[in-house]
Amino acid sequence: MLTAADYPEILNVWEASVRATHHFLKPGEIEFYKPLILKYALPELAHLFGIRQDNKLCGFIGLSEQKIEMLFIAPEYFCRGLGSLLLNHAVMLGYKLVDVNEENPGALKFYQRRDFHVVSRDEFDDNGKPHPILHLSL
Repeated sequence: MLTAADYPEILNVWEASVRATHHFLKPGEIEFYKPLILKYALPELAHLFGIRQDNKLCGFIGLSEQKIEMLFIAPEYFCRGLGSLLLNHAVMLGYKLVDVNEENPGALKFYQRRDFHVVSRDEFDDNGKPHPILHLSL
């Protein structure tokens, strides 16, 4: 279980992962989202789990009362099964909902390979930015 003391390390993993996968973001958008993650998204999570190797945070998953809110892996640990491990843990705890940026096809494929399917779509993200969000469910 991760705590607020881990937030700086979590934010580093989030930013590195987003820079490696969210190529659709315009310059400056990562800097727009970064303080929102720290101030609002992380503190509102019911559970925050991480995986460490050699005392370094490799990835994390954040869960709300209803759904998987975030799942990010440090780029140097991509394709090693850590995302699946974290997702399986969340599913075992009963979490069956997740949102994905439509413009991030790798994330969509990741969840679809694990039996998630699209149930609805929003044209804009939670901050009103034109980044469509796909709502998925098991």
